[in-house]
Amino acid sequence: MSRRQSSRPSSAASYSSRSSTLDGELRLECKAAFLCLFDDLSEEITSKEDLISALQQTGRNPTNRSLTKYWTRDTRSLTFDDFVHICKKEPVTTADDLMKAFRKVDLNGDGYISLDELYKLMTTRGERMSKSDVQDIIEEVDENRDGRLDYREFCNMMISTAEDCKKLSLKVMEKKERRKQRRGNADDNRSVTSRRESQLKSVSQVSLRSNKSDKASLSGSRQSLLSIDQGPHDYPKPSPRGKRDLKPAVSSRSSKLSEPRNLREWTHIRSNGCFFLDQEEGIVSHKYQLYLPTASNVWITIHPIKIIESAPVPEFPIDTALFILKNKKLVTFTEQRDSKGKYGVRGDLEAGKYTIIPFSTGCRLKVSNHRNKQEAKLVKTDRDDKVVITKVFRKAIEELFQLSDLDGNGLLSRQEFNMFNLRSSGEEVADDEWNVVEENVELEDGEITKKGFIRLNEMEAEDNGGDAEDLWVTLTSHGFNKNLELDQACPYKIDVYTEECDDVEFKVTGIEPLSDSLNDYVCESVMAKGESSNSRDKRDILLHTYIGETRATVVAENKSRSPVKVNVDCSGSRNCSSNIDTLEPTVTVPANSTAIALHLMPEDERSDWCVKCE
Repeated sequence: MSRRQSSRPSSAASYSSRSSTLDGELRLECKAAFLCLFDDLSEEITSKEDLISALQQTGRNPTNRSLTKYWTRDTRSLTFDDFVHICKKEPVTTADDLMKAFRKVDLNGDGYISLDELYKLMTTRGERMSKSDVQDIIEEVDENRDGRLDYREFCNMMISTAEDCKKLSLKVMEKKERRKQRRGNADDNRSVTSRRESQLKSVSQVSLRSNKSDKASLSGSRQSLLSIDQGPHDYPKPSPRGKRDLKPAVSSRSSKLSEPRNLREWTHIRSNGCFFLDQEEGIVSHKYQLYLPTASNVWITIHPIKIIESAPVPEFPIDTALFILKNKKLVTFTEQRDSKGKYGVRGDLEAGKYTIIPFSTGCRLKVSNHRNKQEAKLVKTDRDDKVVITKVFRKAIEELFQLSDLDGNGLLSRQEFNMFNLRSSGEEVADDEWNVVEENVELEDGEITKKGFIRLNEMEAEDNGGDAEDLWVTLTSHGFNKNLELDQACPYKIDVYTEECDDVEFKVTGIEPLSDSLNDYVCESVMAKGESSNSRDKRDILLHTYIGETRATVVAENKSRSPVKVNVDCSGSRNCSSNIDTLEPTVTVPANSTAIALHLMPEDERSDWCVKCE
């Protein structure tokens, strides 16, 4: 009697298929983690530290006891296949693993542990952490400041971050493979060390977490905790990155600005701009929009430039910075600086539109005293009683033209002329006004020439019958003093480099006071990176102080339900100047809000400086 053969696979075949699929998934996961550290699968792991880093990128965090099985005294290197074999044997951390370790400390079983106990464990057991690193963790997790840690939430947070790391590894791998397809093996001559540093930096900046948060979440904290039981249960550590809210992707304070080695191969676009001092609105600046049609590694810098002869040369550069926003949320900001005053930031940005807002503290860009300045003569009458402009004013107009030529092509587009008009009068150029320009002045390819710009100012002088008041409004609003020196403005240049995106767009979108755009984001960046302390005389006031290499900012946070006046005393600081000419400001902070108290910079960058605020 014949049997009908089943079309379903046998259980053995089904198991084999599932096993093959799982092996394929594991190999892909290992490949992504491996390529976060190396440029090619043919490279080898040459140190125990690199092995740990690669394993952590997959969410595997073996104890020291387990590691000795994989990296013995005789081990010199491990291939990619060796790494895959280790990942097959080493289990991935689960929430249960972590919970078991925490429960050994939670004696009353209420789901919480004392932060004092956590502090003691992490600084005395396993891979001991420094006291400052543990303090960073405690400040991060103790949101309500009750001195306890809800470790169930904490475990879930760390486990979910392991998945984030895996996804991040896949993105880095895909990016590298696309780059190889386009460029072949052009980058293969770089040293293993420089590649590793570059990729780790890229991964860190993509994750948009501060160095301090990353450091606080590294293996030491887990090893200290999971070393409570040195018996048969050697639980693996969780992912190397604790999950955090998105924070500015800034580098360490001790780091120096260093541009990518292959920058010449990147797409480059730039624009000039300017900080203007306004007696009523403070510092005013151009702002920009960056559009990336595809995700890309970016390198963005800003630095002050001298494009006008009459501009004074400061002993130390005026500070500049860039805040990068997406959907009105802070993505990152520049912190690293070189010796010439250039600030920059590097990292991966997703596709989309970004708002780029330049920033300066105002510590070195201040209103100067014009009382002793002799007022220059702008207009005069010739022999025919016709109003004409003077030679010194013509030179100032030429400098004003350079200041307004944001793309540096020697012409003013309608958009650039519109920015000029916004700063001069606060109004945009209407269509009928632009028609007047087109009909009366010299243009080239639809843009105003320098000769045409001078003619526009001559026409204004003629229309006013020799009255220079409106002319002075234009000049002073752009930073010229009464002696026609540009001492209340700081021109700057922004350079945008993209590694994978060729069709990048970068354009000026407006000009506005920095306080309108940036106060909240500056406060956010300071609170994310700075040190916190309680105010001496206000119970519900916290002072957040961030100190970088060449500038510092103090933010006052009001946790009460009423506005509060806060007295901040930074008189104990040394070699410091502030943006408000005092080291003891009083600032009004709205209820449940924050406010910038003051910015500080060293008076002399060649000498040590010290910031002390209370």
